Amino acid sequence: LFSSFCEQLDAAWVFTSATLSVNGGFDHFVRQLGLQDADTLNLDSPFDYQRNALMWLPEDLPEPREQSFVPSLLAQVRPVLEASQGRAFMLFTSHRALKQAAELLAGTIDHPLFVQGEMPRSTLLDEFRKSGDGILLGSASFWGGVDVMGEALSLVIIDKLPFAPPNDPVIVARSNQLRQHGGNPFMELFLPQAVIALKQGAGRLIRDVNDRGVLVICDRRLRSKGYGSVFLESLPPMQQTLDRDDVMEFFKHETTGD
Repeated sequence: LFSSFCEQLDAAWVFTSATLSVNGGFDHFVRQLGLQDADTLNLDSPFDYQRNALMWLPEDLPEPREQSFVPSLLAQVRPVLEASQGRAFMLFTSHRALKQAAELLAGTIDHPLFVQGEMPRSTLLDEFRKSGDGILLGSASFWGGVDVMGEALSLVIIDKLPFAPPNDPVIVARSNQLRQHGGNPFMELFLPQAVIALKQGAGRLIRDVNDRGVLVICDRRLRSKGYGSVFLESLPPMQQTLDRDDVMEFFKHETTGD
C-alpha cells in the first residue's frame, strides 16, 4: 500500500532512526514498506562505544524458558548492581519475569526499586532520576522512547532476546503471508524484529557523548545459537566480555576517575 501511495506522489520520503538496520542493512525495513529501489545510508554513531561502554554476556545461566532463569539472573547481576551503585535499568520481555524479579529484589538490596505499574511511567522516570542510585524494572514501554542522560543511568540489564510471541495475531498473519510466497518467517520476520527491539533496549544506555556504562544481556542464545551473531553484529561496537570481574573493574575505574 505504501509503495503504491508513493508512486502517485511526486515527492521524496526520508525515514531515519538509530535502530532501523539489521546487521548493517535495511532489507527488512524496505521489504515491510513494499519498496524495491530505496536508497539507504547507514551512518556511524558519534558515541565512542569502545571507550565508554562494555557489554557483558554472563555465562552459566539456564535457558530463558527454565523456571530457574530469573533467580539465576539475579544471582549473577547482584554484585554488578552494587558495583554500579544502582543507577540501573532492568528490562524484561514479560511482566511475569518483571514481577518475579521485583519480588526477589525487594528488601534485599540497598537501592530504591522503581517497578513498572507502581506509578505512571513519567512519574516513575522522574523519581528514578531524582534518586541518583535507583534500579528501575520495566518491560516493553521502557525499551524505547526513554531518555536518561548522565550518571543517573550507567547499567542496562536485559533478561532475554525480545522475540515476538508466535501466537500474536498480527505475527501469525504475516508469517502465513511469507510462507505463501516462499519466505522464511523466522529469518525475515521474527529475527529482524527481535534485533531491532534489542537495539532499542540497548540504546537506553548511551544517550550522550559523555555517557559511560555497561550493557548486560543474559540470554545464552547469543552465543549458543547461530543467529546470535546477527544480534551481536547489529549492536553498537562496544567491547565484550564473559567475565564479571571485567565489569567490576569498569565500575571501579569509573568511581576513581581513572
